[in-house]
Amino acid sequence: MANHKSAIKRHKQSLNRAARNRAARTRVKNAIKEVRAAIQNKDKGLAGSSLTVATSVLAKAAGKGALHWKKAARKISRLARAVNSIEAE
Repeated sequence: MANHKSAIKRHKQSLNRAARNRAARTRVKNAIKEVRAAIQNKDKGLAGSSLTVATSVLAKAAGKGALHWKKAARKISRLARAVNSIEAE
């Protein structure tokens, strides 16, 4: 453990940030699971609404730095493509 006052503060800050990032990533995972479950059940309405929520969650996580913005964009794109393919089948 750190001995200097500033190092102790830095350690506390890093723990808080890690917890915040972990929570954000968990929200992202849960939102994606909800979209994928709707896609699996071929429920176009639920998939569309849960995609909107997932897009928002992903964008917020990327904006706060918990997730890389390109990774968020890639996930949004792939989920949107999957939701749009429900109708085609």
